[in-house]
Amino acid sequence: MNGHVTSSLVSALDADRGVTCVVGAGGKKSTLYALAERIDRAIVTSTVRIPPFERHVDSVRVTDDPIAAVRESPRWPVGLVAARDGPDRYRGYDPRVVDDLAAAVGEECAILVKADGARTRWLKAPKENEPQLPVSADTVVPIASVQAVGEPLDEGVVHRPERVASITGLDEGEAIRPEHVATILASERAGRKDVPADATVVPMLNMADTPALERLGREIAAEVLDRTDVPRVVIARMIADRPVVDVIR
Repeated sequence: MNGHVTSSLVSALDADRGVTCVVGAGGKKSTLYALAERIDRAIVTSTVRIPPFERHVDSVRVTDDPIAAVRESPRWPVGLVAARDGPDRYRGYDPRVVDDLAAAVGEECAILVKADGARTRWLKAPKENEPQLPVSADTVVPIASVQAVGEPLDEGVVHRPERVASITGLDEGEAIRPEHVATILASERAGRKDVPADATVVPMLNMADTPALERLGREIAAEVLDRTDVPRVVIARMIADRPVVDVIR
């Protein structure tokens, strides 16, 4: 059944404390930043490369000692990255560093982690060494854009289309249908790949920017719930002041 449309993003994703990791495509960074601005003590970090995000946090600290950086931070949210990686990227931490950070401050802070990349596409399936999830992950949020539906399975819309094809049975160039998005979110080879045993998976369908796309999101969410055991599916539009459109259980 449908949940309350007024659910907050933080509660919908169980992100107020501990480690929340976003994977997939179609809104990972915007989800992290929207969460960070709604949580009193939030850390934004990554286990993969991430573009500069200074305008979304109070400060970004480039450090090999993220625990000390958190304890010294006078204002929130704070961004933590391991190093610069050229002029337009930061390098993330090894997932074990995030585990150490969680053990040190996870009870008092929300740790928000970008755990794979998608090159701004709307749908993806991970390669062998993706995602880079810390063992300490409390919540994993696989994301897909509802706007991928109706688009061709190609590199313009999909990151690693050949992997999506192998999971869904689609041919490259064929139109993506709602059941294909649901399959990716529910699959242990895609949205649920390498999720730690104790983590909760909360799939999210983003970019539901019109009533028609909201209905499409609900259709996909129902398919996800039929395919895998997750507590709920969140339908969202991160461009809105209230990002949660609906929570489907």
